[in-house]
Amino acid sequence: MASSARDLTSRLLRRERLIVAAGVALLVLLSWWFVASGAGMKGPMGAMRSPPLGALVLMWWLMMIAMMLPSATPALLLYAQVRQIRSRDADIAATWIFLAGYLGVWLLFSLAAAFAQSLLTGPSMALDNRVAEGAVLLAAGLYQLSALKEACIGLCRAPAQFISRYWRPRWDGAVRLGLRHGLYCLGCCWMLMALLFVGGVMNLLWVVGLTLIVAIEKLAPRGDWFARAAGVGLACWGILKLAGF
Repeated sequence: MASSARDLTSRLLRRERLIVAAGVALLVLLSWWFVASGAGMKGPMGAMRSPPLGALVLMWWLMMIAMMLPSATPALLLYAQVRQIRSRDADIAATWIFLAGYLGVWLLFSLAAAFAQSLLTGPSMALDNRVAEGAVLLAAGLYQLSALKEACIGLCRAPAQFISRYWRPRWDGAVRLGLRHGLYCLGCCWMLMALLFVGGVMNLLWVVGLTLIVAIEKLAPRGDWFARAAGVGLACWGILKLAGF
C-alpha cells in the first residue's frame, strides 16, 4: 500500500506542470465565465443600487483572478518545474500553496476595492465625475512611469530571478513566496485596476482591454517599454479630461 502511494505521488510529480497548467486554465476560464455572465449581480449589469459588500468582494476577487492569473502563470509553472526536478525533496511545498499566497494578496485588494466602490460609485459602477475620472487617468499614467512600477514589473517579468532570490523551504516558505509575488504584481498593476472605476467596474470591454495591457507588459518582449508608452497615453488622456475635452 505504501509503495503504491509513493508510485502515485511520483507519477503526479512527473506531471506537475501539466496538472498546474490545466488547473490554472480551468480557474481562469471559470472566473471569466463569472465576469462575463454579470458576476452574480441581479438584473442588467450594474442595475443593483446597493449590492452587498460580500458580493462586491467576490466579484472583484474573481475578476482579479481572471485578469491577473494568466500573467502569473509562468511563475507558477516554474515553481512546479522545481518541484518536479527535486521530487525527492520533502521541503518543497505543493504549488497550490504558492498559488494560495498569491491569490490571498488579490483577495485583500478586492476587499479594499469593494469598499471603495461602495463609497464612490453609483448604479453604473463607475465614477460619474469628469474631474475624478481625469485625476484617476492622470495618476495611473504617472504611476506607469514611476520607479516603483519599474521595480515591480522587472521582477514580474523575470520569474526565475524572483524565485531564486526569495525561495524558502516548507509550506510557510511557499506561502511567503506567493504573498511576495502577489505584492509585486499588485505594485505593478493596482493603478491599472483603478481604471475600472473610470470605464465601469463591470464594463467587459475595459476588463478585457486592461487584461491585455497587463499581459503585454509582463509577458511580451520589451513589455516594459509598452508600459511606459501606455503611461504617457493615460497621462495625456487624463490631462485632456481635466481640461474639459
